[in-house]
Amino acid sequence: METLDEIEKRLQNGRIDEVILMLRHWIRHSAHPDDRAYYLLGNAYRKKGDFSQALNCYTEAETINPDSPAAEAHLMLMNIMEYYHKDYYNP
Repeated sequence: METLDEIEKRLQNGRIDEVILMLRHWIRHSAHPDDRAYYLLGNAYRKKGDFSQALNCYTEAETINPDSPAAEAHLMLMNIMEYYHKDYYNP
């Protein structure tokens, strides 16, 4: 299995769908929850435009480690959604 650093490099190279599959496998077979894996998975979903899944992953990472960089990513994505998708919050 590749390391998270290697998977992150694939993400930076735009191999989003491949990274999502790799990280889901990583998370499923990991002995311990890993906030970084969830953070990277959230980044992959964000790059794909699936903001709902990205937020779910960031939340999971924050649950595992409140000091995870996912906390800042979560906040930034919420701010973006509130700015661009105001109709989501005003039924």
